[in-house]
Amino acid sequence: MTQTGKVAFIGFGEAATAFRTGWRDAGVTAPVAAFDIKTASPDPAVSNLKWSNYAAADVTGGETLAAALDGAAIVLSLVTADQALDAARAAAACIQDGALYCDGNSCAPGTKEEAARLIEAAGGRYVDTAVMAPVYPKRHHTPLLLAGPHADAALAALSALDMKAKVAGPVVGAASSIKMIRSIMMKGMEALFLECVLAGRKAGVDDVVLSSLDVTYPGFDFKAKAAYMQERVMTHGIRRAAEMREVARTVDDLGLGGTMARAAVEWQQRVGDLKLNAAAIGPDNYGALADAILAKLDNP
Repeated sequence: MTQTGKVAFIGFGEAATAFRTGWRDAGVTAPVAAFDIKTASPDPAVSNLKWSNYAAADVTGGETLAAALDGAAIVLSLVTADQALDAARAAAACIQDGALYCDGNSCAPGTKEEAARLIEAAGGRYVDTAVMAPVYPKRHHTPLLLAGPHADAALAALSALDMKAKVAGPVVGAASSIKMIRSIMMKGMEALFLECVLAGRKAGVDDVVLSSLDVTYPGFDFKAKAAYMQERVMTHGIRRAAEMREVARTVDDLGLGGTMARAAVEWQQRVGDLKLNAAAIGPDNYGALADAILAKLDNP
């Protein structure tokens, strides 16, 4: 059983819940606090659900961000990409001097650099952190990349939490560059699958197209991947769209123009906005998922 100092989450969604429950089940006995803006929602159903999430994960919920960060030696920021800079700005007003601020949000290196300046000016130690795989099923063992002048200190702290991190380099942006450029392929592939499968379904040729792709790329199992890719976008499309906007900024900053990333944004946002329940439709049935998307697109 491992004992560490207090850990605080900014944002308590899928990633934070996965890390927290992983620690608990592994016997890591760090005191854990969290603040999520949904607790301040004017909708009681939204607010009450978040407080229930805290209780279920044995987390001390903060009424305010300052309450959650009070005394925290490690802060893990896990919000949506479009909220990452605002989260850093808010944390800078109340972070403990010397606390590690692990920014695990899917942002462009330029955004991470802006956040680092805010945290460092407030006395915190900023760490560019990239979550390099889906958080399930590995939970707190999901691979992480760390970068920046405090990466080695963060590696020691996260290792004490039984996490699996590696140092990508001493410069803020090194970890996020890897994450962002990888996402061109990973989230871009989801968008390609959507366009291919939905067009194929409407034309009545989806089975033939996917079967022919399996001949070209044997072992890939395009129908299974089609189901998985559609489910991911239906469930997380809004969050992925925010990430892909940061990917486009990354490519822009490299002087290449983020054309493919912006195209992926459109599909991720469009399908995410439909708010379809993939689990209820049948997450392993690519045809049923495609039909549900098409029906909603035709009758918004």
